[in-house]
Amino acid sequence: MTTRTGALAAALLACTALAATPVAAQEFGSQPVRGKRAGDIVLGAGLIGVLPEGEGRVSLIGGKPEASDTVTGQLDLTYFLMPQLSLNLIAATTRHDVHVRNSAFGDVDLGRVWALPPTLNLQFHPFPTARFSPYIGAGLNYTVFYGEGGARTSPVNKVAIDNAFGYGINFGLDVEVSSRWLVNVDAKKLWLRPDVSVNSGLITGHANIDPWIVGASVRYRF
Repeated sequence: MTTRTGALAAALLACTALAATPVAAQEFGSQPVRGKRAGDIVLGAGLIGVLPEGEGRVSLIGGKPEASDTVTGQLDLTYFLMPQLSLNLIAATTRHDVHVRNSAFGDVDLGRVWALPPTLNLQFHPFPTARFSPYIGAGLNYTVFYGEGGARTSPVNKVAIDNAFGYGINFGLDVEVSSRWLVNVDAKKLWLRPDVSVNSGLITGHANIDPWIVGASVRYRF
């Protein structure tokens, strides 16, 4: 199971590695700043750490449902409506170990689950002509949970996690290293609270996953 420290370290290492790419080393500072323009389409690829940190509740046996941290790749697409305003869509899938802590039966392992959490954010860029261009944003998320399986604590034999809508805030920084290439660091806080069913509804729960998503990427502007 990936720890929170490991996920954060991986994201920071990714940021360092991406900042040291040949493109950045050869072209950073060698050209005038192009800045952001209406109609720009920017495609990014990088690594993210997904760090659930919420709580929740479980019927009958009590306890706290939790999901493990994980690191995965991510693609994102940004479209600029105007220099100061953009829409950003992220795509990634992550695997998490799921368990209930401190229940009437102790710690209960619910196996693993995959999550597909496309998130659309509206972002505001206060300094669109700057080489170091921060942004803030907010948006909506819809997470699809699939592939439930893995080892489980007896008598658990079936776990289902409902797909769920969420919402969140977002902030980050774009660094322009050439007219086409950018390096990005980004953080998102999501409020995501799916329902959980164990053994076909014999035990139900409500998981407040509420993850942080932190990462770094290289972006190309078309």
